[in-house]
Amino acid sequence: MNFMKQFYRTVFITSFCFLAVGCEPSTSDDPAVETAVSGEARVPDFQVDPFWPKTLPNEWLIGRIAGVAVDSQDRIFVVHRPGSLTRGELGLTQDPVMSQCCRPAPPVLIFDAQGNLLDSWGGPGEGYDWPGTEHGIFVDHNDNVWLGGEGIGDPETAADHQIHGEDNPLCRDHFVLKFSTDGTFLMQIGEANRTGGSNSTEFLGHPADMEVDPDTNELFVVDGYLNKRVIVFDAESGEYKRHWGAYGETPDEEPMGRWEGPDAQPAADFADSVHGIRISKDGQVYVADRGNGRIQIFTKDGTFVEEHFIMPETRPGSSSGTVWDIDLSTDEAQTYLYVADGTNQKVWVLQRDTMEIVNSFGRRGRAAGEFHWLHKFAVDSQGNIYTGEVHMTRRLQKLVLQNNVMAE
Repeated sequence: MNFMKQFYRTVFITSFCFLAVGCEPSTSDDPAVETAVSGEARVPDFQVDPFWPKTLPNEWLIGRIAGVAVDSQDRIFVVHRPGSLTRGELGLTQDPVMSQCCRPAPPVLIFDAQGNLLDSWGGPGEGYDWPGTEHGIFVDHNDNVWLGGEGIGDPETAADHQIHGEDNPLCRDHFVLKFSTDGTFLMQIGEANRTGGSNSTEFLGHPADMEVDPDTNELFVVDGYLNKRVIVFDAESGEYKRHWGAYGETPDEEPMGRWEGPDAQPAADFADSVHGIRISKDGQVYVADRGNGRIQIFTKDGTFVEEHFIMPETRPGSSSGTVWDIDLSTDEAQTYLYVADGTNQKVWVLQRDTMEIVNSFGRRGRAAGEFHWLHKFAVDSQGNIYTGEVHMTRRLQKLVLQNNVMAE
């Protein structure tokens, strides 16, 4: 009996290990799990928690993950797209009822680190527009919640991601919303159904992501799917401050470009789409130029510093790109930059001072720790990463930091 208990215990632990990121058996061709940096430091390594988050109440189901953020209390904020769920998935809401489950969860879900749902809110309300296609979420240093939208078509048809501009009646999400953490509406910047191009100081064009600088209380928006710029507002009043395009130049009004191949010169403009933004403690602004597969780095006033391409040999000739989102490690020096690559389905770990890739985790797939259309992610104060997948996977995952490199 004791032998059999030990046998099944061993089988369980071994099976669980294969669910973990970076837990595959090593071969002579595989890099070590912990990669040496400058001969001394170890890079972050992660393992998936396959039980996060816990099952939602009320027969709720989540749609495509549009954004992930973490607040000052390490609560995880998720915005998803209820409208991306199909009739078959929402059997409980059909008339007559098709199945015992499910119904769409509210657009904004708030979890604790253990995966318990703490609160939920969102959707159309009085005094503001709500996006037709949610995109991006950020919680600032004052715990205000910011949301954007891309509203560019029907997510269940070929119209999605194909037609930009006011000629498409579904192309309407040209605004950023500000809420308190309990969902109280505070401010809207921009208007639905109204855009003014990449040099407008009043209107937006499908803002994809945002961050508030705690030093200046300025809102930095990557604007984004229709426009091709970074635009900055006062986070309290909504007053316009400044904007810039690729290389810190004034953006032109030509249509969004597409990647032209590895032998082409680096594009003079941001491509479809300007998809993510993060500001480091030392004042660097990192912009995810997704379609061009590159990170462009600026100072806060828009002065261009440098750019770095991520896996350029794998970029398709489309808007997919390799830089979908960006975040920073939580040590004081923010030693590492994380890059979500929704083409290669990996999170790349870059040493920030050299911008060299020193580790990666994930691969294409649907098992725990694998990704299909890795879209957005966020890092909590303990260094754990929360990822969200778009398209048909519609999944949240928690990747737990395994080595204590942040404390070293």
